[in-house]
Amino acid sequence: MFSKTSKGTSTQSGSQPAVKAAGPSIISADLRIIGDLSSDGEIQIDGTIDGDIRTKSLLVGETANIKGEIVADRIQVHGTINGQIKARSVTLARSARVIGDILHEDLAIENGAFLEGHCKRLVEKKDVDAIKAAIPTGTAAKATPAAAE
Repeated sequence: MFSKTSKGTSTQSGSQPAVKAAGPSIISADLRIIGDLSSDGEIQIDGTIDGDIRTKSLLVGETANIKGEIVADRIQVHGTINGQIKARSVTLARSARVIGDILHEDLAIENGAFLEGHCKRLVEKKDVDAIKAAIPTGTAAKATPAAAE
């Protein structure tokens, strides 16, 4: 009754299903993650992360507290980061508090932002390529647990 004939329909046997662009992954203010994060898209963090982050785009909210290395294409910081940042584009808002080095192509720092560390502009192609290579290119976000100490 509701069946459809296979005429005019083609199936892709042996191929992967099409992946739709997903919205940002959000870590809320009441969430604490111990482990590394990796995503092909955008991550918004308002909670606490103890681990490294690799993503295309990262938004660090005012209530966020991150301890670990961050590698991203672009990052916007409104909260607290304790660790190294490697990104093509870095923006520190007035509420940002960063303790660690920043390796960047473009850097914008608003009045009132706190930065304790070194800033190094990446102008050589090999340095920029190293950032691109570290950004994940898979299809899904994943969290990996931290190693037991």
